[in-house]
Amino acid sequence: MKTYLKVTFSSEGAKPSEVINRLRSLGFKPVMGEQDMIYEWGNSATIEDSIWFADKIQATLEGFRVMFQIETMMD
Repeated sequence: MKTYLKVTFSSEGAKPSEVINRLRSLGFKPVMGEQDMIYEWGNSATIEDSIWFADKIQATLEGFRVMFQIETMMD
């Protein structure tokens, strides 16, 4: 499974570098293209894991005044 993340920044929010560093601490890697970041799961990830991870992303970015969109896909 892979989780793709797209982030929308606000001029009233945290610096993009701070947001990216927070996301890197979760295991995301920056990518070029339509999406901004990617998280690559191991082979045993489940749908429940991806829901838990979405909650973790939200908690990590809380207060940063950014919006994000996630898309999790099977390899």
